[in-house]
Amino acid sequence: MEIITLQSNINNTIEKVWEYWTQSHHITQWNFAIPEWHCPKAVNNLKEEGNFSYRMEARDGSMGFDYAGTYTKIISKSRIEYALEDGREVSITFKKEGNITEVTQVFETEDSNPVKMQRQGWQAILDNFKKYVESN
Repeated sequence: MEIITLQSNINNTIEKVWEYWTQSHHITQWNFAIPEWHCPKAVNNLKEEGNFSYRMEARDGSMGFDYAGTYTKIISKSRIEYALEDGREVSITFKKEGNITEVTQVFETEDSNPVKMQRQGWQAILDNFKKYVESN
């Protein structure tokens, strides 16, 4: 297992970044790595010990999976920590820097896919998030 850190500077307020990261109707708009995939469903109980589940699948219906876990720490507009169903841990920090919001995501890799592929996939999703927030 390896720890990967990703970061993005988003040209928007921390309030909007937080809202778009945490509300289900926004999550479905950005939570996929490539245009051939989408996130048709997101259930998000944003509280400590609350659960979340995001359905990620190919637009042609050929494959898909649920990305799910339990929140372990929530600090509004600052930090989210959660444990995935397989026990891996993820943290996201939100930091206001003037008119920019810095989002940093740290996650533990899994053993099924190459680390490079995981880094690229998670970065692509973060890039989609940045594009979505900055265009709405």
